[in-house]
Amino acid sequence: VQLVESGGDLVQPGGSLRLSCVASGFTLGYYAIGWFRQAPGKKREGVSYIVTDDETTYYADSVKGRFTISRDKYNDRVYLQMDNRKPEDTAVYYCAANGPLVKSITRQEEAFDYWGPGTQVTVPS
Repeated sequence: VQLVESGGDLVQPGGSLRLSCVASGFTLGYYAIGWFRQAPGKKREGVSYIVTDDETTYYADSVKGRFTISRDKYNDRVYLQMDNRKPEDTAVYYCAANGPLVKSITRQEEAFDYWGPGTQVTVPS
């Protein structure tokens, strides 16, 4: 059972980037997914969440209006589209799975059973 993130890169301020999260050993579509990030010297924070049936999403205030979480059911992936990047978005980004069959937003990290190793996103100042 494994989660893997991809798509991290160095992006100039104002640019866009899309992160992907895929799973092996289980079906991602049955799980609620959270994207978290950890900047150097800071605690890990929740960025965005999507529940199993995709009817509910959540965004932290710091990314609301700039980031979009979505699910590709056919390819069993979850994406985090990041637009209008800012230097404060620089962090290691993690996807995590909570479930199966979670239909309400849960932001506590302890609720997430599976975590990816993270992918680095850098936005220079």
